[in-house]
Amino acid sequence: MIHPWGLRIAAAILLGLIALHAPSATWAAPLSLDDALRLAQERSRQLSAQDASAAAAREMAIAAGQRPDPTLKAGINNLPINGEERFSLSRDFMTMRSVGVMQELTRSSKLKARSARYERDAEVAEAGHTLALANLQRDTAVAWLDRFYQERMRDVLVRQRDEARLQIEAADAGYRGGRGSQADVFAARSAVAQIDDRIAQVDRQVTTARTQLGRWVGAPAAEPLGSAPALDVVRLRAEDLEAQIAHHPQIAVLLKQEAAAQADVEVARANKHSDWSVEVMLSQRGPAYSNMVSVGVSVPLQWDQTNRQDREVAAKLAMVEQVRAQREEETRMHVADALAMLLEWQSNRERLQRYDASLLPLAGERTHAAVAAYRGGTGPLNVVLEARRAEIDTRMERLRLEMETARLWAQLNYLVPAGHGRPQNSKENPQ
Repeated sequence: MIHPWGLRIAAAILLGLIALHAPSATWAAPLSLDDALRLAQERSRQLSAQDASAAAAREMAIAAGQRPDPTLKAGINNLPINGEERFSLSRDFMTMRSVGVMQELTRSSKLKARSARYERDAEVAEAGHTLALANLQRDTAVAWLDRFYQERMRDVLVRQRDEARLQIEAADAGYRGGRGSQADVFAARSAVAQIDDRIAQVDRQVTTARTQLGRWVGAPAAEPLGSAPALDVVRLRAEDLEAQIAHHPQIAVLLKQEAAAQADVEVARANKHSDWSVEVMLSQRGPAYSNMVSVGVSVPLQWDQTNRQDREVAAKLAMVEQVRAQREEETRMHVADALAMLLEWQSNRERLQRYDASLLPLAGERTHAAVAAYRGGTGPLNVVLEARRAEIDTRMERLRLEMETARLWAQLNYLVPAGHGRPQNSKENPQ
């Protein structure tokens, strides 16, 4: 009969084994590109900074639309400082204790212009948010794709190394059977060592790519990656590229900056009209004298508008022209860069098709033929090693080309943040 304590111990051991081999509750699914983009957006402080800047400008727009605070004035007028009545506040009929309020009557058009200026600043900050989001998505996508293709390169090298190790066994067997030389054994081992060195190099590149991805998504960068997105879809078309680039976030920022500069012009024009100030003051004298009320109006005299206010307006108009010229130049540059990337992306895709249709199959067939000849005793080992090395190089070059194409895809696809613009299938693009 089993003691109850023995049953408890056995149950505890069984539960421990189940917990040890069961999937972890913290296990995460493979990190897809969409997941990486979402995490990067959630972690970004730059986006929060742009939101805060827009909120600050909105608050200032409300404050700038209000009239200036009234000014409280208090003082003592005509206080004697010598004689029998010195420092007396009530014995001299001219001595007065005064308290008053002064208010600047700012024109409503000027208040509206000042408020509109800050509204334009808020729009600049909102456009900056869109620009920061586009840059964030592009950089995150590039980092994700770099790691994806670096890991694929490593997989290719590992598979080739496993096949090369079989070649060592074949060379050893041939040497022991008198069908090969010891030099063949060393050559086969040297080939494996070279592949191991390339694997070590790619391992370093994988680590670097993982670190770069962690810059955007944090700890999930260490998780396995999901499948790559389709690289045959971009949002731009060559035939209406300039119209699409008009929605580029950088161009949108310059457009909003131009509007803000124009708002400065309106403020400067409003400042050409003086604001009046009204002051009311109550003056109290000694008990033997009557109190007094004073009312005053102040008007700034803009006697030299040609060299002051008009110059300010001219300066603001020049700033508008400066921003407009910068926007036009930026548009031309972005159109040229986008067209160059689009053409290169299309050319790379054609090259990838050539690799898949001819270069990779030919490299593989050359390796198989060399291996078959070596096993049949009609071909040397160095031909096998050279064919295998050429196949590795071809496969690696194909992956490098695909990684470069993926980077171009990311740069084109995230010129405008995801969710803005209509994606276009590559079949619609001119080839």
